[in-house]
Amino acid sequence: MEMAEKLIREGKAYVDDTPREQMQKERMDGIESRCRNNSVEENLKLWKEMIAGTERGLKCCIRGKLDMQDPNKSLRDPVYYRCNPMAHHRIGDKYKVYPTYDFACPYVDAREGITHALRSSEYHDRNAQYFRIQKDMGIRKVNIYEFSRLNMVYTLLSKRKLLWFVQNGKVDGWDDPRFPTVQGIVRRGLKIEALIQFIVEQVHE
Repeated sequence: MEMAEKLIREGKAYVDDTPREQMQKERMDGIESRCRNNSVEENLKLWKEMIAGTERGLKCCIRGKLDMQDPNKSLRDPVYYRCNPMAHHRIGDKYKVYPTYDFACPYVDAREGITHALRSSEYHDRNAQYFRIQKDMGIRKVNIYEFSRLNMVYTLLSKRKLLWFVQNGKVDGWDDPRFPTVQGIVRRGLKIEALIQFIVEQVHE
């Protein structure tokens, strides 16, 4: 939250109350938000409304002031912070604002001493955004090492989709031998070394 406020004070972020669908369309079309050039004072005032979770604040988000004309649409003023009045499962209603994934990752990676962030290649278009956010924050740059996601034919690998089978009692658990998890594969009798060898062979091909 301190970093978000720092970026607002430096003119590198602003508070926007544009409705989400309109914001998405403007980002696609490269149209600057009417809130983009609000004063620092106005942005800080609205930021306090967001923190308090007021009716006005709940309509707002914080966006980075990057480049609305960039061909890479991830650099077109991405959202850094949103309001969420729902109670958190651990800390209750202590906070009404939460950082987005795109804002939190470059900050946390740099602060925690990560040297190389491992990310699947599906995030490739967001690498420039990651580096730009770190630069605007004035923190150490973290290198990104990309890898291809492993997909298998006729096999679900999505944790979100596999969760349905666990929650609905269709399998014994995450280590069910029918599951494509490491624990499931081991229960079927496959050695970890064989799984590693399989993955290494995919890389070499």
